[in-house]
Amino acid sequence: MDLAVIAFEGHRFDGQVIPALREPQQKKSVRIRDLAFVPKAPDSSVTVVELTGPGVAETLRQVTDAQFDLLSDEDLRTVSDALGDGSSALVVTCGNAWAARPAAAVRESEGELVMMERVLRDEVVEAIASLDDGS
Repeated sequence: MDLAVIAFEGHRFDGQVIPALREPQQKKSVRIRDLAFVPKAPDSSVTVVELTGPGVAETLRQVTDAQFDLLSDEDLRTVSDALGDGSSALVVTCGNAWAARPAAAVRESEGELVMMERVLRDEVVEAIASLDDGS
């Protein structure tokens, strides 16, 4: 499972994000397990919207109908504490569906995954740029 926190300046969570998340879910390359929207008001107040909540929840349900409740109140509080006033975050837990069969084969062979690391896009871009620069 992966946990992604996507921050937005202000509350610019617009109509492009949900279809972009829905597409890999529909293609079954990713399984989105839980979603929450965490808006933080200019006065620092926070109202978390989860799949089961009103308002944005209807939009979030367009991505997945799964309701695993993987995100705890503490998880979402940690996210809200890190947000600046007047900003927001979309919190997504998902699994890579493509990995299900290889993972089963590894378990059947009594193997185990001992390391996995996510490399952020900016780090990849920087590494490619340094190769292009010859440094």
